[in-house]
Amino acid sequence: MASKTHTIEVDAVTAAALQGKAAAQGMTVSQLVADITALVASPVAVSSPDLAELDLQWASINAGEATVAHEDVVRWLQSWGTPAYKAWRDR
Repeated sequence: MASKTHTIEVDAVTAAALQGKAAAQGMTVSQLVADITALVASPVAVSSPDLAELDLQWASINAGEATVAHEDVVRWLQSWGTPAYKAWRDR
């Protein structure tokens, strides 16, 4: 059964971002938007211990504890699924 489609207007920057992300994922913009919508509609359950750990980490950051540079995290994430991947603690 075919779904009825609707046209939604977005600015050029948003359209380009959606098209680029969809192409990178090998899907249409419609599929990407449907996936994003499904993710937003699904609440994420966080356990009390996990939430408490996040609160402790945030308090440490606010207290001036060292953090990891964004560029280092990006390089590490880009290594996922490659032979160069190492667990964060092993890097």
